[in-house]
Amino acid sequence: MRRLLVTGGAGFIGSNFIRYWIKTHPQDRIVNLDVLTYAGNLENLADVQDSTGYRFVRGDITDKVFIRDLMEKEQIDTVINFAAESHVDRSILGPDAFITTNILGTFALLEAARTVWGEFDESQRFLHVSTDEVYGSLAPDERAFDEHHAYAPNSPYSASKASSDHLVRAYHKTYGMPVLTTNCSNNYGPYQFPEKLIPLTILNALEGKPITVYGDGRNIRDWLYVDDHCSGIEAVLQGGTPGEVYNIGGINEWYNIDIVHLICERLDELQPGTESYKAQITFVSDRPGHDRRYAIDASRMQSELGWLPQHDFQSGIENTIQWYLANRDWCDRVRSGEYRDYYAEQYGAPTNP
Repeated sequence: MRRLLVTGGAGFIGSNFIRYWIKTHPQDRIVNLDVLTYAGNLENLADVQDSTGYRFVRGDITDKVFIRDLMEKEQIDTVINFAAESHVDRSILGPDAFITTNILGTFALLEAARTVWGEFDESQRFLHVSTDEVYGSLAPDERAFDEHHAYAPNSPYSASKASSDHLVRAYHKTYGMPVLTTNCSNNYGPYQFPEKLIPLTILNALEGKPITVYGDGRNIRDWLYVDDHCSGIEAVLQGGTPGEVYNIGGINEWYNIDIVHLICERLDELQPGTESYKAQITFVSDRPGHDRRYAIDASRMQSELGWLPQHDFQSGIENTIQWYLANRDWCDRVRSGEYRDYYAEQYGAPTNP
């Protein structure tokens, strides 16, 4: 039986992971720690909130004493760190929160774990969830990122994640902490806050708003369905070697503009309007430092851990479109801030451990 502290568990990937873990490991204890920023939403976990062994705690990962006390009280042996500011555009406009959460927050978690665990043993794991963006940008014909690719972050977001990755590595090399790091490609799927490309395209199309595309739209990303990411993390947690890095990718490279066209074409079939949704596509100036291509080489995941993604992009995007069509109320609430008002009243300030 594991006793997991999942940070950022009310966010997109974190909430999907908690749901996945409760389904596949019902005997385990899960403590979900989230400060509930704009992208953290407990409504994401409404269907599992009463599960045996699950607990939500509102708190800030930068508070070392709070984290230490929580880990001691809950006898945590496994930390999975999803908590992060993750939107590149926001990092360009205001990098401060990214430095605080992604670097100082990871440091606080590492220090709390080191203090609580003391002498490390085989039951303990600190799994740090990171991104392919730490590797920089690839040329069209360049090999995909493997675990030995040099770091070359090009935005405040990716630089903050690279910094946290180095901290995690250092705690293994210096203190022997049993850490694992995963670098994933672009996630998509249910419960993603509608500021990212896929949900934003879906909702802007349905609402008659401009579907904005940066530059020429030919930026390439490798797309990973969120359930596949969850199973990949499970594989690393159960079979990964402490101190090592594992790249988790969807093996699905797509131009941004092709994804936008695909979404519009599917919406034309599911909810046709007077003209194609493609008429709403609007090209805008490219953002500063916009990496041209990301691609993950996930061969280590397959050869060492026996993991492969189970969703191709066509099946994953169909699931995603159908979910957003069926959950328009959720979209309206998270964008309006209604849920944050409720949680402020319900939970108030961060809770005691």
